[in-house]
Amino acid sequence: MQERFSYAPFVIPFTVGLIYIISYFAFSFIKLLHDLSWADRKRFFRSIFSYKIFVSGWEAVRECLLHVKMFRRNKLLGFMHMSIAFGWFMMILLAHVEVKIYAPHRFNLPYYPIFFRYFTKETDLTLGGSFLFFLMDFFLLMVLVGVGMAVFKRFNSRPMGMRRTTRLKMPDRIAVYTLWLIFPLRLLAESYTANIAGGSFLTKTVGHLVGAAPEVMGVGFWWAYSIALGTFFVVLPFSRFMHIPTEVVLILFRNAGIRSRKKGDGYATTEVYSCSRCGVCIDVCQISSAAHISKDTSVYFIRKLREKDPSALLSAENCLMCGRCVEACPVGIDSVRLRQNVRELNAPKQQGDFSYIPDRAVEKADVLYFAGCMTRSMPSIEGPMLAILEASGDRYSYMDKDGTICCGRPMMLAGQVEAAKAMMAKNTELIRRSGAKTLVTSCPICYRIFRQHYNLKGIEVLHHTQYIDRLIQDGRITVRYTPIRASYHDPCDLGRGCGVYQAPRRVINAICDLDEAAESGKSSLCCGASLADTVLGERQRRDIAQDAFTRLTEKGQDVLYTACPLCKKTFTGVSDGRPVEDIAQAVARSLVSAGNTSK
Repeated sequence: MQERFSYAPFVIPFTVGLIYIISYFAFSFIKLLHDLSWADRKRFFRSIFSYKIFVSGWEAVRECLLHVKMFRRNKLLGFMHMSIAFGWFMMILLAHVEVKIYAPHRFNLPYYPIFFRYFTKETDLTLGGSFLFFLMDFFLLMVLVGVGMAVFKRFNSRPMGMRRTTRLKMPDRIAVYTLWLIFPLRLLAESYTANIAGGSFLTKTVGHLVGAAPEVMGVGFWWAYSIALGTFFVVLPFSRFMHIPTEVVLILFRNAGIRSRKKGDGYATTEVYSCSRCGVCIDVCQISSAAHISKDTSVYFIRKLREKDPSALLSAENCLMCGRCVEACPVGIDSVRLRQNVRELNAPKQQGDFSYIPDRAVEKADVLYFAGCMTRSMPSIEGPMLAILEASGDRYSYMDKDGTICCGRPMMLAGQVEAAKAMMAKNTELIRRSGAKTLVTSCPICYRIFRQHYNLKGIEVLHHTQYIDRLIQDGRITVRYTPIRASYHDPCDLGRGCGVYQAPRRVINAICDLDEAAESGKSSLCCGASLADTVLGERQRRDIAQDAFTRLTEKGQDVLYTACPLCKKTFTGVSDGRPVEDIAQAVARSLVSAGNTSK
């Protein structure tokens, strides 16, 4: 290639925008590091010089460029995101390769690769560059296809698997429309000079249409392209597209082992700015889909946090905390933790007085059974579980037999962390006093807090489905098979909260035929009765429960099994007489023999 020019005034908008966004992001990154704790900063810098940097690099390629999670959700949606991100990245990379090969003395000029087709002309010595020209046109076409799909999605998102999309504010609109303009303008600009600077199947074809235009129009295309780029860079920090650089930082932080601990810490802020406002969380939120309230879904809650909107407090409260949005988020933002941070910051500071809990003598046992508040109120689960414990042959004790004791999680969800800790300390003392090696609970809410927040080192914590599964696997109880079809509902705290999926399914398959609902496992539905939401009314909760029950039993299964007393109670209320049972009930009824049944 032979240089025609080394500079043109139209590079100014691009250069100013580039300097601005680099400066803005550098300052923001320093602030994010500053807002991390000293221990987390050490984790970050250690990870940079370890194998974790390669893990982060590969994840950045998969999710920031190839958008693998989006592909898994919907192939068209994934291709749209991938074509824009990966295509643009490859165009930037190839442009720098061209400059390095044909004009290495200009490599240090940041604008030169972007406007390379204007500054140079093709000669006989650069015919070998035709493959690079082809690649540049190929990736430009890829991006244009992605932009076209994005425009189409704005008007009709259903073919891409989205019933609803995010309502955009003005900075987002400016950024989106500018992004849509960048690549058509680049096509026109490069097509105008394609017969001079080299081009391929796309730019030369379009060049036949625009190549005869007056020079002032051709230069105008380059001006428009530069202005579009500069505008996009300037508005980027105030728009959804700030996620482009911030998501890479989030990946680095996450793989370094850093997590959010309070509102406004460096990790929480990184999560807030990493939200791309793609809207995937709107459809999966049952408050949106069943109760028809979308204003408090995660995408809008996070936007309120970013804008420091006082209504973020109410949005933080109007959430089932079921984790469906976290599971669906392509960026991996823990919006449940962000909401919990806000609740903890705004909750009244109360120490809690639990002297009312009697200083009871706990019977010594190998297995300690903790029913929990909800199970204690439902004899239909408590009785069968005690029958299973009797049949197991284990020496067991019933911790809350003589009175309900709260595990502390409801207080934790309300932001009353110190009060919850006081309750947890009291319970820990009672648990250890029993001398038990295994703690079994029927409530997933209790199970989650025992496992994740209590200091029970040396004591195995099991949900009753895990305990029953072990008894069956070890041959300590035998159950009768009944040829019926059952659907299983994964309770939020047991499944997404603790990753317990297989044990309940093995138990169900031992007593009947499991016929899975379409939305099961990690994408399972919430029953709607979550203790976490303090805003929803009874009618709205019932709508969520009814919708969930309908979707869980749409195949006409004979019974719906769950593994949570709250879920069982909720679904029973909307089942119109169709059977809803806890797994413990079904197992107790199916018992045919046992090992040593003495207590």
